[in-house]
Amino acid sequence: QVQLVESGGGLVQAGGSLRLSCAASGRTFSNYVRWFRQPPGKEREFVAGISWSSGIRFYIDSVKGRFTISRDNAKNTVYLQMNSLKPEDTAIYYCNAGPGLVREAGPYWGQGTQVTVSS
Repeated sequence: QVQLVESGGGLVQAGGSLRLSCAASGRTFSNYVRWFRQPPGKEREFVAGISWSSGIRFYIDSVKGRFTISRDNAKNTVYLQMNSLKPEDTAIYYCNAGPGLVREAGPYWGQGTQVTVSS
């Protein structure tokens, strides 16, 4: 069993930055680690993913060039650096891990962290 704990959300003005963290306990990461988000009144969507073994990264088009997913193997932690934030990035952000395709959710979820971008 893997427990995921997110941190780093908050309120920021448009154009600002936030860094989200996802720390795993119970087991070390393997396969893919992903970030999903759920905007108000909308479905949850894939945002970014990283292969824990190779470090290959994947993003949705709307965040390319603004968001960076990275990993720290020693800390068993994945980060999502979010720059040039826009109001449409407002959502609850969830860390997700486990086997499967990179853009599809694995079995392990964090509790979510709120990101609010004001205009």
